[in-house]
Amino acid sequence: MAQMTLLQAINDALKTEMRRDNRVVVFGEDVGVNEGVFRATEGLTKEFGEERAFSTPLTETGIVGAAIGMAVYGLKPVPEIQFADYIYPAFDQVVSELAKFRYRSGGEYSCPVVIRTPYGGGIRGGLYHSQSPEAYFTHTPGLKVVIPSTPEDAKGLLASAIRGEDPVIFLEPKKIYRSVKGEVPEGEFTVPIGPARVVQEGSDLSIFCYGAMVEPCRLAAEKALEKEGIRCEIIDLRTLYPVDEEAILASVRKTGRALIVYEAPKTSGYGAEIAALIAERAVEYLEAPIKRIGGFDTPFPYTLEKIYVPDAIRIFLGIKDVMAFE
Repeated sequence: MAQMTLLQAINDALKTEMRRDNRVVVFGEDVGVNEGVFRATEGLTKEFGEERAFSTPLTETGIVGAAIGMAVYGLKPVPEIQFADYIYPAFDQVVSELAKFRYRSGGEYSCPVVIRTPYGGGIRGGLYHSQSPEAYFTHTPGLKVVIPSTPEDAKGLLASAIRGEDPVIFLEPKKIYRSVKGEVPEGEFTVPIGPARVVQEGSDLSIFCYGAMVEPCRLAAEKALEKEGIRCEIIDLRTLYPVDEEAILASVRKTGRALIVYEAPKTSGYGAEIAALIAERAVEYLEAPIKRIGGFDTPFPYTLEKIYVPDAIRIFLGIKDVMAFE
């Protein structure tokens, strides 16, 4: 297997799927000749031509609207929104049109659009380049929401999203675009949308996380074992909708304690959904209150980014807090 960064794995998935299926088209701001703001679309225009990999004007509403039309007429569009923060002008197209096409047409039309977009903090992008909008989309029936944390999953999950027949919001944690490297199968390769991944098994506490939060959770768990003898189980959710409910419940039933980590603002963040799921279906197994560690309830702060985004120290203290309850 080849060693790739998460960004290279995404590029590899796009090329592999475009070679496999000539209906796959990729477009967005600077996606063509300039090969994307992060170079995720490097080499696509050169190999597949400007009819299948091209740049668009600065119009997120137009990008998503065009993708919907292409999908209805039989193409497999993979539009890129340059930063997740820019998706809000297209919000109505996504939640009112894209998400509902199958339902409003009584199943006559599907709308297989995969919207790729980098999200989250960690690169000093400031207020308008660092937001985590996953909760908006998991609240919209009709959309699948996927977030990889490893190069292997990035390639496999993106390929599955492209091969599906319904819309997917594919959020890419840009903080780890180049900092994470791993083995990735060459050629055609898929990872099913839905199942979570057990990063490590443990018996004392369950940590639920996704995207760029997986690595600080792993480091915090390592410290908890070394300093306190606490054995944490870490679950990378990978797919936020549909989420792997059974994997979450099985882990909580085993450990009796739950910590949920995400970098979006804490209030009404995605972690609340996981907490509610555990409370509804596994409360009798809990030995301590469920704890959430998220970003703070402020606009994303440029100068205080390292404080805002949960790190291994905050997560380690969260682990100790949950374990201290008797």
